[in-house]
Amino acid sequence: MESTLAMTKGLADGNRMRIVAALMEHDELCACQLTEMLGLAGATVSRHLSILLAARMVRNRKQGRWIYYRLAEQFPKMLQLWLKESLVSSPDIQADRESLKTVLACDPDELCRRQRKGAECSA
Repeated sequence: MESTLAMTKGLADGNRMRIVAALMEHDELCACQLTEMLGLAGATVSRHLSILLAARMVRNRKQGRWIYYRLAEQFPKMLQLWLKESLVSSPDIQADRESLKTVLACDPDELCRRQRKGAECSA
């Protein structure tokens, strides 16, 4: 029951749901890419990611100074299907898809530098 409660809490926030939706469409995204997509402070995104990690909904790996996130292998397939069906016409998710096109075209080093300065990627 505890894992079900943790997953429910993990999805009980719109920004965390947006992260999960993005990860369902991309194998991996780094924290800076998710931060840019959400348009939130890095600390806020980090907190959301830690909740998803604690719920075992996502996994991460470090590569150099980058931390990449992906859906956990044990993320229930039925839940993924339900989320895809439920979020397909969401304006927020559609906007995130468009935003990620620009974000993914950005060099991660440039993206990280710009985030520290409060600017946006110019890609």
